[in-house]
Amino acid sequence: MPGNATIAFGEAVRIALDSLWAHKLRSLLTLVGVVIGVMSVITVVSFVDGANRYVAEKVFNLGADVFLVSRQPAVITNYKQYQEAQQRRKFTMEDYREVRDGCKICADVGAGVTRGGAEVKVGSNYLKDTNIRGWTPSVVRIYDVGLVSGRLITDSEMQHAASVCEVGQDIVDNLFAGVDPVGKEIRVDGLPCEVVGVGKKLGSVLGQSRDNWVILPITTYRRRYGTGDSILIWVKARSASNLSATLDAVRQIVRGLRHISFKDKDDFELETNQSLLDIWAGVSSGFFGGTIALASISLIVGGIVIMNIMLVSVTERMREIGLRKSLGARRVDILMQFLVESSTISAIGGLLGVAGGVMLSKLVSWVTPLPSSLEMWPIVVGLVMSTVVGLFFGIYPASKAARLDPIVALRVE
Repeated sequence: MPGNATIAFGEAVRIALDSLWAHKLRSLLTLVGVVIGVMSVITVVSFVDGANRYVAEKVFNLGADVFLVSRQPAVITNYKQYQEAQQRRKFTMEDYREVRDGCKICADVGAGVTRGGAEVKVGSNYLKDTNIRGWTPSVVRIYDVGLVSGRLITDSEMQHAASVCEVGQDIVDNLFAGVDPVGKEIRVDGLPCEVVGVGKKLGSVLGQSRDNWVILPITTYRRRYGTGDSILIWVKARSASNLSATLDAVRQIVRGLRHISFKDKDDFELETNQSLLDIWAGVSSGFFGGTIALASISLIVGGIVIMNIMLVSVTERMREIGLRKSLGARRVDILMQFLVESSTISAIGGLLGVAGGVMLSKLVSWVTPLPSSLEMWPIVVGLVMSTVVGLFFGIYPASKAARLDPIVALRVE
């Protein structure tokens, strides 16, 4: 019996393949829905997984013992959230100093302000859209800029609003080609400053360079750009295991500074590396869910097409079915034959969809900055989904074939 079952299964697969080959155009049109559905699933999963890894490694990489205190969330997902954040009181340098002096369990506390779109000039050469960071020396230590030459900005230079700066590799490559920039002068939006340090190369995020930056002492920054921006407070705990206690301590200090009553919620944000990643995961999962829903529609359409083709196949092969039944084939044998055929057809569509999805994701990552990362589980899920679609939508044609009266079937011309 096991041998007969194996032969019956293999024969059903062979018949399905022969049918696909004999009707190539019809088979191609039959598989389009399944191929598109599975290809969409593979492509979307690869991009979402790649983006998640990319964001975790290169964007929200604060460290397990660092968190930020800010006026508004780093990631704003709707206009109402933006409006609410704009109504909050800004953080000032006085707030920073209160947190720094009041948090006895903090390893380090810093303050920073950032703006983009600046112009950096050396002689007649210039670089646009530079990110300008007004930081305290403690932020430079917390962020770990990773200098390749020169030194960090000092506390004394911050106190005296000295015209010094640290620069990223884009400044060096574009404005100091072949020349050591340390000790040289640049102009940041017209403000002269001496380069005292050069940061390591960081690469790009989704096509945007992470090396086009200048760090100024925060006092120098505020002298040039004003004091109207809200301060971002950086806090480093003594260890990752001490992060929760440090968060609680800083929260109590800030609530006191902002006179928030016991019953009211925070009107500021405390954001750790994990909380930022959770926000991103929520955004990416929404996109992932929507795309998977669209891919599911393609699979359903593909399943309906498979069911229609299988009904046509039953009609075309009525004499074959009648002959098999007259020779002793049971209903379950006919049922299994057509179920195996429908699932084989959809499984082939799944294989083509997996191949197409892998090639598409690699191609897009090759020609664009979009990152992709493909694991084995979405491939397995895609193949299982396509096979299940074939089984489900093959039930009706298979049951119709199994219920045929052999005498009636043999009479069909």
